[in-house]
Amino acid sequence: MSFIIEGIQQAWQLIISWDREVFTIVLFSLKVSGMAIFLASLSGVPLGLVIGLKKFPGKRILIVLLNNALAIPTVVIGLIVYSFISRSGPLGYFGLLYTPAAVIIGQYFLATPIIIALTYSALQGINPQIRNTALTLGGTELQAAWLVLKESRFAIMSAIITGFGRIIAEVGAAMMLGGNIKGSTRTITTAISLETAKGEFGFGIALGIILLLISLSVNIFLSYLQSKNL
Repeated sequence: MSFIIEGIQQAWQLIISWDREVFTIVLFSLKVSGMAIFLASLSGVPLGLVIGLKKFPGKRILIVLLNNALAIPTVVIGLIVYSFISRSGPLGYFGLLYTPAAVIIGQYFLATPIIIALTYSALQGINPQIRNTALTLGGTELQAAWLVLKESRFAIMSAIITGFGRIIAEVGAAMMLGGNIKGSTRTITTAISLETAKGEFGFGIALGIILLLISLSVNIFLSYLQSKNL
């Protein structure tokens, strides 16, 4: 029990003193996860809108596949991306493996299905008459889609935040694709795994506390935005 107390005390000392290594890892994690969720949102939200508003052959099968993708283990995504960007893979020429770009790519493919599926689910709660009325009054398909998007903006924002929470807390893909290289591709989760295995319990707890604070801050921000809309 004493080593747990000592670990917590050491963790707070590292956080209060703004330990350089701790916050370098935190900033890198925020940077790659932020870029990944930005790219995933740019593609995931429009695709979710198209799936939710349009009828096309195979739509039900696509929705089942998207829902199934939510449960795919992160190491499987990491393995698939690894097979493409490794030296022997079709994209090996670009030398992406064990770089920040590789981590971003892996996190992008983790977050995008989540955003698409949850955007689609958000649209199911919107009254279809909103889109129909916009079209009846002479609006274009794009204008009608924008109106639906505005009505479901907080649900879609929640989808984006859910995707962000998934990727910043994952370890499998980041470990496989980034290699956990100190000062280059070490994320919060991969660092926690490594430092705890080395016996640096306090360092791991410090990163764990910061990860929890990030998650809490994001959810508080979402609640604040929702309250402003009431």
